[in-house]
Amino acid sequence: MADSLSSGLGEEKEKEKEKEEDSERQGKTEQTRQTDRSKEKDGVPETLRINDKNGGGKGKKRNLSDLSLVRFITTELTRGYFLEHNEAKYTERRERVYTCLRIPKELEKLMTFGFFLCLDAFLYVFTLLPLRVILALLRLLTLPCCGLSGSRLLQPAQVCDVLKGFIMVLCYSMMSYVDYSMMYHLIRGQSVIKLYIIYNMLEVADRLFSSFGQDILDALYWTATEPKEKKRAHIGVIPHFLMAVLYVFLHAILIMVQATTLNVAFNSHNKSLLTIMMSNNFVEIKGSVFKKFEKNNLFQMSNSDIKERFTNYILLLIVCLRNMEQFSWNPDHLWVLFPDVVMVIASEVAVDVVKHAFITKFNDISADVYGEYRASLAFDLVSSRQKNAYTDYSDSVSRRMGFIPLPLALLLIRVVTSSVKIQGSLSFMCVLLFYLGMITLKVLNSIVLLGTSCVFVKEANMEEKLFDPPPSVVSSRANSRAHRNKHVHTTPQQEPTATKPTKGGISLASDNPQPASMAETFVPTIPKSDSDTFLTTPDEEDDDKIINANTGLEGDGLEHRTPKKDLLEIDRFTICGNRID
Repeated sequence: MADSLSSGLGEEKEKEKEKEEDSERQGKTEQTRQTDRSKEKDGVPETLRINDKNGGGKGKKRNLSDLSLVRFITTELTRGYFLEHNEAKYTERRERVYTCLRIPKELEKLMTFGFFLCLDAFLYVFTLLPLRVILALLRLLTLPCCGLSGSRLLQPAQVCDVLKGFIMVLCYSMMSYVDYSMMYHLIRGQSVIKLYIIYNMLEVADRLFSSFGQDILDALYWTATEPKEKKRAHIGVIPHFLMAVLYVFLHAILIMVQATTLNVAFNSHNKSLLTIMMSNNFVEIKGSVFKKFEKNNLFQMSNSDIKERFTNYILLLIVCLRNMEQFSWNPDHLWVLFPDVVMVIASEVAVDVVKHAFITKFNDISADVYGEYRASLAFDLVSSRQKNAYTDYSDSVSRRMGFIPLPLALLLIRVVTSSVKIQGSLSFMCVLLFYLGMITLKVLNSIVLLGTSCVFVKEANMEEKLFDPPPSVVSSRANSRAHRNKHVHTTPQQEPTATKPTKGGISLASDNPQPASMAETFVPTIPKSDSDTFLTTPDEEDDDKIINANTGLEGDGLEHRTPKKDLLEIDRFTICGNRID
């Protein structure tokens, strides 16, 4: 009985297990069928599914479609979004707008300061340079009576002044043979398109002349004042002097043609040439806005704009003088020229503002950078007044902005002497009073600029750099010290270490470990940035330069370090998607 009961129970359990397994299998098959049906239905449009369920009823299909369209429209009308979810992005966009609004004010501050710097260098040619030349010539004449007190007949600055005076006298005598009236009628007979092309060519040629002309003048000054004990490595003072005279004369002729073309544009009946020449300024926006600009590049362009604006003011002054002469100095004609003058100046200012605003926007440059530019220009002015100054201020402005006052001053003297007739003692008294007024203006302008520049330098924390020696002196001292320490601390078992120059011209020991004693005694001198560097404002790269010099590593030795990100870091792609290297 027990065996039969146990066998019966075992069979029942087996049957129950089989039933459970069958039910599980059926459930799985139903699930797979439902998933297959859903996949098939996903590939079929919703309208076909509605037709299949309702047997192809059209009324119900229209109601459901209308309901879905209403729901879509309602969703589009009532959906919302939150700008605060991307707060950083919109804050950055707002700051860009504020930067663009600040650009006109900051730019005009820089332009005004740069204008008075150029005016100071320009007035120097008319006021202080003749007096300095007279003093230098008097020193030469009185030397036989007083005897030679030193090894030099004249100081280097006096030699440069005398050379400038001789260049002005020779070029003025050559300019007297150039007929301005003939040049005016020759240019006026050309067509408008030719004049437009000529004016563009003159602008390009003026920039090229300014770039190469300052090098010619610097070569002349250094050749004339170079110490005699050095080995001669030049062609002589006279060839350099002739090249300088030729350059100043040709550059003055070029500016005269440019002023004559502008005068023709003012006197044209339909003002079409003047309109075309003004539109040329807006073409400048296209050529500069969509390019990659960093802080140094923007500084260079700002200096070029300052020089261009000041040159345009002098050209407009020449045009007004020539026109007033033709109308017998009738003051009523000045009001006829006034609207055109204002239009030219306004277009120049508007183009500069738009250009700088979009350049700073596209390159993520802050408007505070123009304060650094003012401090850099102020540093040039203050450093030229120091005892260890190695250049004249007018030459410093010429190198920084590309503004060379000699050709422009020569042309203005030529136009004034040909336009104003001096007759009688009263006329000479007026000229003397005018000259005294120019000297007064020059002195007052220099005093105000010097005080303002000291404030800018102090705000930029650049006072210490004013007392640094010139870079050549620093580099020579550092080289001699490194050379001496290299020979003192090398042992017979240790080969001399190879030296590699740094960016500042200092030879630093590298490639081999240095003894502890040498590390204590050898402290390289780092040349500070001076007026010849591109930007004299403090930068974050100064810390890297000091670390490189103290550790004796340059370039490849510090590649493993993560470089500091510049605050003015910009995107490598322009707005058009073109790569700029």
